[in-house]
Amino acid sequence: MSGTEFTEAELEQAVGRLADGDALRAAEARVATAAPALQRVLARALEAGGWFDETHRTEVERVAAIADDGERAASLDVLLAEETRIAMLVGVATGWALAGELGAPTNYEREES
Repeated sequence: MSGTEFTEAELEQAVGRLADGDALRAAEARVATAAPALQRVLARALEAGGWFDETHRTEVERVAAIADDGERAASLDVLLAEETRIAMLVGVATGWALAGELGAPTNYEREES
């Protein structure tokens, strides 16, 4: 893995560059080619972290059993949002680790892609 450390400012600038639609679309296109393998890594990481074990099943059953439609919908919204955030954070960690394994591209390589 790369030993490169980034300052908070550098990280913030990089995230800002990804906010540009074209840069993000290019990254999405590159990730799409590796999606099946990345999905397996993400699934293993979520499983290893216990994110989809008995606790998950218990929470799904709890929400499904809520009698009031409005309360059930609100609880489902919260559950989905929480699980989405967890999956996104694990996905980012996976991507960060993958970038470290590959080594950070030089500025020239970034301009070429």
